[in-house]
Amino acid sequence: MNIYESAENYLETILILQHRKGEVRSIDIASELNFSKPSVSYAMKQFRENGYIQMDTDNYITLTPKGREIAERIYERHQLLTEYLLAIGVDEENSRTDACRIEHVISPETFEKIKQQMRKISEFR
Repeated sequence: MNIYESAENYLETILILQHRKGEVRSIDIASELNFSKPSVSYAMKQFRENGYIQMDTDNYITLTPKGREIAERIYERHQLLTEYLLAIGVDEENSRTDACRIEHVISPETFEKIKQQMRKISEFR
């Protein structure tokens, strides 16, 4: 499953907003990402047509299983990479910013090795 970084960011944002607010509309995504409403509306139309989200009659957005899978994978990477960077001494702001960049390009193998390393680190804490 290969989609662009911007699409991954949108899907991850929907997941985060669902956890935070329960219900998500395009305006919530636009506000969270500081994007224009028309840009978000266009993206949501593309996601709907490609089966990543569903919108109900009140325009509330939910992730489909296909969209949720991508969002959860990216969110897990973001969380773990942030934790890893903090553990090796990177400051909090840079850890979050760098994790957001790395999460989209890191190979599954490298991510798995970092995940294993983080398990070892947490065993020693």
